[in-house]
Amino acid sequence: MQDTSILGAESHPLHLHGFNFFVVGQGFGNFDPNKDPPKFNLVDPVERNTVAVPSGGWVAIRFLADNPGVWFMHCHFEVHISWGLRMAWIVLDGSLPSQKLPPPPSDLPKC
Repeated sequence: MQDTSILGAESHPLHLHGFNFFVVGQGFGNFDPNKDPPKFNLVDPVERNTVAVPSGGWVAIRFLADNPGVWFMHCHFEVHISWGLRMAWIVLDGSLPSQKLPPPPSDLPKC
């Protein structure tokens, strides 16, 4: 996740619902896909559900998308949500029973 600091110079605490994730890398300036990934910590990264993306910097996360549903990720500064600092992760059913959404109850009212 890259912060461009277009509208202001402040970090963004981004929170992901439905999952914890691992922070495998972070830095200041623009993310460099050639130079930064070799420095990722894939051995013992810190586990979080919220991470601060530094002003003008970046953060790389990794998580196993095994909880089906639509999960909201957003900046914890409420005004920043209106600026577009929000997204939805769509996680489809997996192959294991624990990775599938149960069917709706038979008495669920129809729209």
